[in-house]
Amino acid sequence: MLARMRSSTLRGIEATPIEVEVDVVGGLPSYHVVGLPTPSVREGAVRIRAALEAIGQALPQKKITINLAPADLPKPGTAFDLPIAIGVLLAETELDPAPVDGLMLLGELGLDGTLRAVRGALAAAILARDLGLRGIVVPAASAAEAAVVEGIEVLAADHLAEVVAMVVGGVPLRRATPRLGAPRSASFDLADVRGQLLARAALEVAVAGGHNLMLVGPPGIGKSMLARRIPSILPPMSHAEALAVTKVYSAIGAAPGGLVDERPFRSPHHSVSAAALLGGGSVPRPGEITLAHHGVLFLDELPEFQRATIESLRQPLEDREVVIGRAHATLRFPASFLFVAAANPCPCGWAGSKLRECTCSATAIERYRGRLSGPLLDRIDLHVHVPPVALAELRGAAPGEPSAAVRDRVIAARDRQRARLAPWGVAINAEMGPAATRATCALSPAAEQYLARLATQRRSMSARTIDRLIKVSRTIADLAGADRIERPHLKEAAGYRAFDPEPVQEAPTIEPPTLA
Repeated sequence: MLARMRSSTLRGIEATPIEVEVDVVGGLPSYHVVGLPTPSVREGAVRIRAALEAIGQALPQKKITINLAPADLPKPGTAFDLPIAIGVLLAETELDPAPVDGLMLLGELGLDGTLRAVRGALAAAILARDLGLRGIVVPAASAAEAAVVEGIEVLAADHLAEVVAMVVGGVPLRRATPRLGAPRSASFDLADVRGQLLARAALEVAVAGGHNLMLVGPPGIGKSMLARRIPSILPPMSHAEALAVTKVYSAIGAAPGGLVDERPFRSPHHSVSAAALLGGGSVPRPGEITLAHHGVLFLDELPEFQRATIESLRQPLEDREVVIGRAHATLRFPASFLFVAAANPCPCGWAGSKLRECTCSATAIERYRGRLSGPLLDRIDLHVHVPPVALAELRGAAPGEPSAAVRDRVIAARDRQRARLAPWGVAINAEMGPAATRATCALSPAAEQYLARLATQRRSMSARTIDRLIKVSRTIADLAGADRIERPHLKEAAGYRAFDPEPVQEAPTIEPPTLA
């Protein structure tokens, strides 16, 4: 008899439907798996045999053939253990397959029949819902993350015997319930930061509009401290964002056993490889930029990273996704994240500082700064110099403004952006395309005049720089509750380009540019 079971496999972070066909016929005892199985799938024969014997069901001493369709797609993972075991049981005993009709089965078997967690349970549940199936059977350890998907019945089992009891005796499996992730951590707060008013303002603008940020300054003055407090001012994730983030972590087996409800903060070491940062491998897996999806990617000591590694960020920073090409498939991983970097001005870190003399030669400084290309720096919207804080302010008892107050302003600004940008299908200013930018970023006549003077005097400004300058100005206007971009908004945005040392020369009758 031929038995057919529904299952799925991961391709990147998405689930692909797989039909498991099990044929048990007379002949010399053998066990064959076809359909491009990986070694982990073929080795499942040992696990399935031991698990069936543990519940009193021996593997038939017959010719067993398993086909995983479609046959031209590689099948990694161990999630086929459960559907193959149930398929063998149905094909051998000729039981009624009705109890598993319309169900997708996934699960790795232990030698004693225990069902172990599998990667990608959330993606499989979404696929089962989209295919119109009535439910999905997963190990209890993976059930909570799959249960966050609405519109599908998620059934949990701890042991193979429970699934067999459902098939043979009609004993229903328990229905899984969703579980939220851990609550927001309150260990980091902007109130801990003393001084640094410019850097704090830049953080608020960057988070409100999703703009990339680079903090430059001597060592030990609080660049990393500021960056690590960014999650405390990020707005809560929507259900759709939380689902997308959970699917990414589920695909690598790192989901927290429920819905991820806190935005990720990723800070890889500067020795990270390009494959680990972008994603890849023989079986492509998400990299750090995908693990930072809807969150923050922080690269501390940016010039210390391998040049080829950080230069590979250029396209993902523009497209907000990364494309991994392999011979058998091309996979797309989401990568919409807030990019934050920190750097010293020179190898010793004290160039331009009044506290300590720089010991680096001009050649060493030029070589150090040359590790960051112009095109990469052009994709970073805010370049902010972080100066040392005076001792009296550093030791002062008065705390800085707390993260909760800043987060309220960020949420209000993002609400304005979401309502304004809804026709273009984006939610934050940094994601605006040319059409949305032209339609929503109206400049006052004074702002247009200032932009023209700025572009004339700073001829190094590229079209991308001007476009990003206008987007940052739009975010500053959103934080101020303004309907259009005024001259002070544009001047403040220009003030955040600390890498360009040229001042803007204006007529004497016009007040000099200041930060709003």
